Amino acid sequence: MSTVALLAKLPAAEGKGAELAEAFKVAFDHVNKEAGTRMYVLHADATNADILWIYEIYENQDAMNAHMTADWFGPFGKSLAPFMGGRPEMFFLTPLGGKGL
Repeated sequence: MSTVALLAKLPAAEGKGAELAEAFKVAFDHVNKEAGTRMYVLHADATNADILWIYEIYENQDAMNAHMTADWFGPFGKSLAPFMGGRPEMFFLTPLGGKGL
């Protein structure tokens, strides 16, 4: 299988961007233990403090599936709900090349 990636736009509730970012950091301890997770980077939008972006790269589709079905993932998503301003927009990608792959 080939490397897969995900780019997700996370809209925070008005004025809750910093709180969403802080709550999101819980995921880092978990993904650091995932063998198939190559990259998991949270970004602040440069023009809107209430938009966050997460960029993820996985060894393959199985690794992405393992991440999304991990025991911690469901409760983690629910913990973000008080800070969210809408549903995340998710873009599934196939990396074609570049530095860091």
